[in-house]
Amino acid sequence: MYLKKVDGPRAVTLADGTVMTVADLPAPDTRRWVASRKAAVVRGVVYGLIGKDDALRRYRLSEDEFIEWVKAVSTHGEAALKTTMVQKYRQL
Repeated sequence: MYLKKVDGPRAVTLADGTVMTVADLPAPDTRRWVASRKAAVVRGVVYGLIGKDDALRRYRLSEDEFIEWVKAVSTHGEAALKTTMVQKYRQL
């Protein structure tokens, strides 16, 4: 069995003890961004599975959009990433 050479770790252990791998990240051609996919990208970057610049390039995200995702998760939890909750959690 051969393993493909990748930059960075193949898997990371999250704070709750679960293991996240590169396979747990959304596909690069994702068009429909539900809260769980946004949260997976944020967790991947925060825990060092994927670099921030790599995530921005891979998912074609703006830096501002990604920062808003991180702020929403850190302030209000993953529920704040739902589109229906944006107005409730938006900081003016």
